[in-house]
Amino acid sequence: MSAAVAGQVQAHMASLPSTDVGGIGGTLSGNALSLRAMRATLEHVLTEEAFDRMLPLANRWASGVKEGIERFGLTWEVQQLGARAEYWFCPVPPRTGGEAAGADDHELSRFTHLYALNRGTLLTPFHNMALMSPATTGEDVDRHTAVFAACCAELTGNPEG
Repeated sequence: MSAAVAGQVQAHMASLPSTDVGGIGGTLSGNALSLRAMRATLEHVLTEEAFDRMLPLANRWASGVKEGIERFGLTWEVQQLGARAEYWFCPVPPRTGGEAAGADDHELSRFTHLYALNRGTLLTPFHNMALMSPATTGEDVDRHTAVFAACCAELTGNPEG
C-alpha cells in the first residue's frame, strides 16, 4: 500500500465514530429474494452434516486462539457459540453492550485485522470473530492459529511466548 493510499485510509478510519458499525436489518431485509435465499440456506446449506463439520472447526479455532492468549500472557478472552468464535481484548467476556463497547480497543482491533489480512487471513469485519462455514477447512483454521500466534508474538515482543 502506498503512503498516499495509507493516508487516505487512515483519515477515513479516523473519521468513523466506532469500529463496530455493523448490524442487521434495513429497508430490504425482508424482501422476497432475501427470504428465498434464507430458506435455501437453511434447507440446503446449513444442514446437520454441515454442522457436524463446522462445530469441531470452531472448537479448533477457539482452542488455537486460547493457546496463543495463554502462551503470550495476554489478558484476552475467547468465546465460542456454536460455529462462531470471537476473541476480546479483556480478561472477562463482556455481559452487556456497554461492557462490550468499553472493552473494544479500536487501534488494537485494526492492527489485528490488518496483520491477519496482510498474511492471507480475513477476520469478520468489526469483530475479532470467525464463523465457520461449510466451506471452511482445517487448513484455514490452522492458518489463522499460526497468524494469530505470530501477531501475539509481535505485540508482546516475545517470539517464543
